[in-house]
Amino acid sequence: MVSINDLKHIKQAFDEFAKAGIDMLDYAEFQTVMRSCPSLKTVKDTQIQHLFMKIDYTGDGKIEWHEICTYIFLENKKKEETVHRSKMAAFVLPAIVKFLNCGEPLLRIHFPPNGTVVTLREDGLVSFWTPKLHLKSKKNLFPERSITRRPNWATDFVLMPEYNKLIIATGSRELQFYEFSSLEPCCQLSALETVPLNLDYCKKKDCFVSSTRPDECVIVYGDTEGCVNILLMKSIREKLRLWKRSPQVDNIPNISIDHAVESPEVTFIRWKVHQDWVSKVKYFESISSIVSSSAHEETALVIGSIHPSTYKQEQMRGTAEVSDERSTKVTQRATCNQTIFIVPKGVTTFDLCKNLNLLVTGGMDKVVRMWIPYVPRNPTGILKGHSAPVAYVCVTSENGHIYSVSTDNTAKIWHIKDQTCLFTAHPNSSQIKGELSACIYSSAAKGLYIASDSIALLSLKTKPQPKGIQIVSHKEPVLCCGYSEQFRQVVSCSEGSVIKIWDVETGALIFEFGCAHGDSAITCMTFDTSGRRLMTGGRDGLIKLWNFNNGQCVKILSREGKCPEICDCSYLTLHGNTFVISVGWSRRIDIYLDSKEETQFIQRPTPSWQDDMRNGHKEDILCIAHCTPHLLATGSFDGEIIVWNVVSGRIQCRFQTPQSQKISSSHVQNTSVLSLIFLKTRAFVPELASSAWLVSSGSRGYVNFWSVLNGGKFVASFQASHLQQQITKLALTQDDSMLFTADHVGFIYVYNVKQYAMGPEQNPPEKINFWRAHIRSITGLKIVDKDQFLLTSSMDCSVRLWNIHGDYIGTFGQEEDWRIETPSSWKHPAVPYEILIDPLSMPSHPVLDEEINQSDVLSSEKSENVNKQLDNQTDSDPPTILNDRDIEDGSISSWFRSEPGRRQRHAIFKHLNRASNRTGLKDYNTLKDLDLIVMPQTYKRPDLSLRKINPLESKDADE
Repeated sequence: MVSINDLKHIKQAFDEFAKAGIDMLDYAEFQTVMRSCPSLKTVKDTQIQHLFMKIDYTGDGKIEWHEICTYIFLENKKKEETVHRSKMAAFVLPAIVKFLNCGEPLLRIHFPPNGTVVTLREDGLVSFWTPKLHLKSKKNLFPERSITRRPNWATDFVLMPEYNKLIIATGSRELQFYEFSSLEPCCQLSALETVPLNLDYCKKKDCFVSSTRPDECVIVYGDTEGCVNILLMKSIREKLRLWKRSPQVDNIPNISIDHAVESPEVTFIRWKVHQDWVSKVKYFESISSIVSSSAHEETALVIGSIHPSTYKQEQMRGTAEVSDERSTKVTQRATCNQTIFIVPKGVTTFDLCKNLNLLVTGGMDKVVRMWIPYVPRNPTGILKGHSAPVAYVCVTSENGHIYSVSTDNTAKIWHIKDQTCLFTAHPNSSQIKGELSACIYSSAAKGLYIASDSIALLSLKTKPQPKGIQIVSHKEPVLCCGYSEQFRQVVSCSEGSVIKIWDVETGALIFEFGCAHGDSAITCMTFDTSGRRLMTGGRDGLIKLWNFNNGQCVKILSREGKCPEICDCSYLTLHGNTFVISVGWSRRIDIYLDSKEETQFIQRPTPSWQDDMRNGHKEDILCIAHCTPHLLATGSFDGEIIVWNVVSGRIQCRFQTPQSQKISSSHVQNTSVLSLIFLKTRAFVPELASSAWLVSSGSRGYVNFWSVLNGGKFVASFQASHLQQQITKLALTQDDSMLFTADHVGFIYVYNVKQYAMGPEQNPPEKINFWRAHIRSITGLKIVDKDQFLLTSSMDCSVRLWNIHGDYIGTFGQEEDWRIETPSSWKHPAVPYEILIDPLSMPSHPVLDEEINQSDVLSSEKSENVNKQLDNQTDSDPPTILNDRDIEDGSISSWFRSEPGRRQRHAIFKHLNRASNRTGLKDYNTLKDLDLIVMPQTYKRPDLSLRKINPLESKDADE
């Protein structure tokens, strides 16, 4: 909202204050200055206050003019970096390279709809490859000729996927048609005017001749005389079938071009376009025109129509026609029917995109040019960077990129809008060697296929995309999240080292910046007491302090030498001093003094406690919790919990997480402590000295309660996760009455712990609520805004907001904004789609939960009653028990084919599939077994009885 004129006005106001001897403005003075700006008179006071706090991230209460400039500059710089990062593209290096046997070079690569890569060598060898370049098959199409006859050679080929055909242009002035699936010869058109150099084919959707036929196509080829030759063919299937009966020449049915054009279904047109060999020709159906190129500068690239509306109009315009002894004619296009682009040193390759209205050319001058089609005067962009002639270009509208390859095997990715190079793959990095002979970009394979002495695939680097219609907040898993009360903003940090700031009121993205810890993931975060600075810890072993509203890193905290991964961090105040505490793979507690007197950008920790060095953790420390005024708890990978006195630096008590009694001693349990939290309302209350103050996560979904006074002791525990999944995060309401637990598969459980673990009773606390918030492990769990809302983040790349009762408000990053004070704008009662369809989210069913003994399943008494039950049942009643005899003799098949049977069969499949996904058991091959019930003749297995499953207990059961 602040314009350049407003900045000038603010600068003048600061100058006026400076003349009066005031170099720094407090909030009241800053508010007066902002209100004096003409365009900011309607701004709310809260907005001005938030801007002041963002600039004054240190909390001094005063700001200078240079701090305003620095804040604005850094904010816009980070925004620019974010935009640039969103456009980044790269190839996976080195390329997948398959070296070819010595022989003739590859002429062309095609990627047909079936996903097979097809290549043609100059000597007629056609090869079929998988997308990852594993050779499937190959065949040489040219028969061996006698010594006295010159061997045939190919110049180009093109596919006709609609007709399952392949066309090869040869040096003997032929167009040969082959069956694509078997590579058997179909026919050939011979006696062409000149040697066809390059081919293109398109099945026409609209027609250029008088009548419209569904199977009409256009075949275009450029030749050595600079002509563009066009074959318009109608009834192509019948025509090829007729030509296949022609007399054979060299074991292939042959028909000359002169005899072929005598048919009314074949129209042959030959335009004289260039004064040099045609380097490339292509028919673009989107513009109903043919584009051709050559090395001749004056006719470097020409866009022309196939033919004018009538030949008579062409003759009236004075078009010259030069006839030869044959029935075909060489015709000069009229000026009105073509657009000529003059390019220095000619054009060797081009591509056109109708959606972007963009034509791209490359040539011998090593430059890639961008044009508006039909506007040949000046290019709209010139892309320089290649050090060799450009041999291939491709435009992709889906991501706005241009791919170019030069003859030295250098591949580049260009951004169309910015006209900048995003990535360069040099041959030393890609390992592509030899002389470039063919190239093609495949949007299906998301990569460039390059042929030289080898055939190589340069794949694009792609990040995992959300499945289906999943809404995500980050492109990578979110490892932590937090909430700033000062700005009412949510901050989330991802595995890709990206920090995003969200508006909790609407869910909208406010600001983001990346590379916060380089390429290292951000594992933890916390705020200072003012909520204006953010501390993040990463796998690079660094703690960084940020003014997160503009992405300015104000300080780095790190150990000397090698810095192991940081797992958790905390910010605490003790006796008027503030400290940043970090723990991780170093197995030590690092304490950094946060003081304004510490002016060094890189700060080292204070000396470690002696008790920590001698008697501290023996394994990686995973979590930390602080209880005012002087208690600190740490939990490690081996299940050990140590409670420290921060003032003295000594151990107050230590515990070992108990193992579950339900697991055999031979089974290795995961006892790592992933989360700790203090019941602060009980701390240091004399009446509650023997009660539990500390809560920790345990193995198999257990939550443990500990007393920390008098040496400490274990008080109680209960299993919070009904799926026995490990608890990853804990959170408490302000009065410590409700405990929120999050597990490894995305469930949240809420328990009433107000009176729990305060006495000798051992009954589990009351479960108030539970729901599934994510489909993967929950990494962040925060109760915010005075116990009104719950903030969660997960490895499923999403950050979500719920009310305290579990009503779904929305996912940060969704298209529609919410209004947090208006429940009608929330997503509730809907739930995230991926949760709805995930098998673990399905409710259990009594039949599936019931334990069935093997003796019950194999009971012969139940099997003997089947025939009686089948005799008494109608078509609408399902059998109670099935055995192999009933299945094999087909007595049950008719019922399963009925409408009730189909519904029952669908329900059985759905519930058994759900059970197998939930339990991991695959004893019933669900789909196969149910299909075999309908086809009993193929069903062979030992005698088994299947218990009746009737999930259709109500009309809404399917829903």
